[in-house]
Amino acid sequence: MPVRRFDGHRLLLARREEGLKQGTVAEAVGVSAARVSAWETGRSTPDPEKLPRLARAVKRDLDVLFPRQGYPDLADLRADAGYSQSATRALTVTRTQGPVAAAEKGQRRLAKEYERVLADAYGVSVPALLRAQERSFGHDVPEPDEPSSPSDVEEGGLVLPTTLDGKITYLLERRPRPLSDAEVAARGNWWAGAPVLSDDLVRGLRTGVIAAASDEVLGALAEALDTTPLFFASNDAGVQKVITEAMALKDQVAAIAARGGGEEGLSAELLAFIGKEVAKARAEVVDRRDHSASG
Repeated sequence: MPVRRFDGHRLLLARREEGLKQGTVAEAVGVSAARVSAWETGRSTPDPEKLPRLARAVKRDLDVLFPRQGYPDLADLRADAGYSQSATRALTVTRTQGPVAAAEKGQRRLAKEYERVLADAYGVSVPALLRAQERSFGHDVPEPDEPSSPSDVEEGGLVLPTTLDGKITYLLERRPRPLSDAEVAARGNWWAGAPVLSDDLVRGLRTGVIAAASDEVLGALAEALDTTPLFFASNDAGVQKVITEAMALKDQVAAIAARGGGEEGLSAELLAFIGKEVAKARAEVVDRRDHSASG
């Protein structure tokens, strides 16, 4: 775990430069002035989750005042957000901090329903949370190279992911019901008619530990997530936008059909319109794909 490097003397200098008393800093952090004095003189060290409040109290950037070497794991993300392990009980709505503690120790991964909750509380994306989780399990997972390979593209106000893990997360988050890695694997294998996917493979692809996959794997994954393999294969914003809008149209049709008790609840005029729009969407995808191949 790449813990932040605490230096009491640097804290002391920052406090004095800002003309702050120990009691003022102590009040901002929620401790006694004697505790701040102990930190500054090296007699004790603050808990990691107190470092963000300390940095804010002396008006310094957290990464500058208390730098950390390496990428964060789950415990680091929690501490940087100012949460103690016990405080996460309120986030996961559990009686103990067991789910978070087990994931931080590399014993049991977070349940799907906790991922978005903790990511929001920690101020990171779900993929970033999952990368941190894999580090807690001993995997050396780098962060995306954002300057040279942006993780998202924007087309007409719609932000679309370009990395494989980002695309998988995007598809999972737009589903009406969350799917576990095991469920995704089972659905994909059913469509493929062969054991193409496994729980570990899906998790690796979803978290970015595995950055690429064969056409066979992507095909099964696409079927499991109700999309086309082209969504994974192409990073063209226009192609992804067409595919995304086609999926949204499918969802709307399913919702209307459900309210009407099936296709008999849809008028012939509406069905004709839907068929026309889907055909146009498919044609545009083919045209863009052929254009990209010829270019």
